[in-house]
Amino acid sequence: MLPERQDNSGKWAEKMQTERQHPAFYALLAALVFMAVGPVCLMFINSFKLDVDIIGGTSGMLFLPTIQNYETALCDILWYEPDHMEFCSLKFGGAFINSLIIALISTGLTLIIGCMAAYALVRFRFMGRDTVSLTTLMVRMVPPAVLLVPVFGLWNNEFCIDRSTMIGEWIREMFGGRGDVCLAGTHSGIILVYIAMNLPFVIWILQSFIVQIPRSLEEAARVDGAGPFQVFFKIVLPLIKPGLAAAAIFTFRIAWNEYLLASALSDRNTKTVPILIVNNMSEFNVEWGVIMATGMLLAIPSIIFTLFASRQIITGMTAGAVKG
Repeated sequence: MLPERQDNSGKWAEKMQTERQHPAFYALLAALVFMAVGPVCLMFINSFKLDVDIIGGTSGMLFLPTIQNYETALCDILWYEPDHMEFCSLKFGGAFINSLIIALISTGLTLIIGCMAAYALVRFRFMGRDTVSLTTLMVRMVPPAVLLVPVFGLWNNEFCIDRSTMIGEWIREMFGGRGDVCLAGTHSGIILVYIAMNLPFVIWILQSFIVQIPRSLEEAARVDGAGPFQVFFKIVLPLIKPGLAAAAIFTFRIAWNEYLLASALSDRNTKTVPILIVNNMSEFNVEWGVIMATGMLLAIPSIIFTLFASRQIITGMTAGAVKG
């Protein structure tokens, strides 16, 4: 019976290898890669074209490349004045800094609050724990468009410091502005909305990682004299590094690309890059080349952040896989 089993296992392995090399698999894989990379490549090529070439249907690589679109997009941070421009109306530098501040701070605060909340929901026993855990995921299912009007009303009316108070007068003297001091039109207001929007998913995804950590590791650390915070920061956090990286990618990309809530809560001093791209389109004039160039500049930080966080996922998954 043993040789027969070995023969069957060999045939099964050979069959699996044959199925993996089926041409249809590679054809499907190539189609998926083309669907994912194709639009990015098209946007990259069109960013070096003039609007005449884009609208005229010039296809392929048969065109004269130009960097005018990137000069127009980056006109406020260039050390020289482009020859084809008389006035710099596109403030990409300020919008880029606003997006970077909002995305990084909201991502960091969401991870800090989310990992602590997830650890409490997994390790601590209290009344309504399962209900709270389920509710956090249900809140994430609410579309952002539903929250637009309520959040805008709260940020403009309820959470405002009256201009007649001492604090409101001091803030207006130090930072400028008119009327009451509200969260709408500030970086803090947008960051708070993004934290509330992304926190339920971060808690949910980190719970699945914390559950897999054996309690014996934490108990052994406590026996050695480690306190609660030492157990959390030195034992738990290093073990859930892949989950933190995955949650960071998710949170950063949403905060970086989000448009709807930011368009309602920001002003001209706090607008982000997605708002800048949409504002560059009008009813009578659409500068396609500038939009493509701005879109490529918008994609670069997200790609870099994703690649960096992905390395943390791989490092966490392979840590301890090979014994010395």
